[in-house]
Amino acid sequence: MNLSCFIIDDEPLAIEVIESHVSKIDGLEVKATFQNAVKAFQALRESQVDILFLDIQMPRLTGIEFLRMMKNPPKVIFTTAYREYALEGFELDVVDYLLKPVSFNRFLKAVDKVFELHSVTEHSTKTAGENNSNHFVFVPVDKKNVKICLNEIIYIESKRDYVLIKTLNKEVVTHQTLTYMEERLPSPSFLRVHRSFIINTKMIESWSNNEIELPGIQVPIGRTYKREALKVLNSNSEVL
Repeated sequence: MNLSCFIIDDEPLAIEVIESHVSKIDGLEVKATFQNAVKAFQALRESQVDILFLDIQMPRLTGIEFLRMMKNPPKVIFTTAYREYALEGFELDVVDYLLKPVSFNRFLKAVDKVFELHSVTEHSTKTAGENNSNHFVFVPVDKKNVKICLNEIIYIESKRDYVLIKTLNKEVVTHQTLTYMEERLPSPSFLRVHRSFIINTKMIESWSNNEIELPGIQVPIGRTYKREALKVLNSNSEVL
């Protein structure tokens, strides 16, 4: 598996450090580097990459502002000298949050997460066309792995560093991110409708432009996800 990346940082030395780390990892290459987030944003319109190594404190456009502007961002790893943005970063579903100076060991751990996510995505793509009524996933809970049948899931809700998986007969809380779960679930059966919610479209009881009613809960449709969510809800009648 080969992955490409952009490095976005206003400090040349910080870019050199990340470039050096990337050069030591087989299957990962730097496609371009940017000291200006605006130029990077424009470049992403023309060239897709798998990973963004993104600084937070930059002139004109911060890393957080940059990420909020993107509709379908690549996997993002923040590289910053500031701890105080960590919670906000993870709420934006970044893969990892690296504090400068970034050691190679810590860098490698973050990159491994992206390789794992892409591996899961490739597997999901191969099986997306199959009937998934009997498919399942295992998720880690405490010191064991719990089996979750996909056709029994009602919704999945983000709880900061955890996600709650609500099924027809149980609730499971696992130490994962919502993005990680989204990568493992087949579309269009599972739809991200909010930064905190993934829903099983087969469980929908009713919906409007602002919310979706599922058994036992009304889930809001987030502004960032509304266009794609309504497109699926309006057009994919077979799912509903």
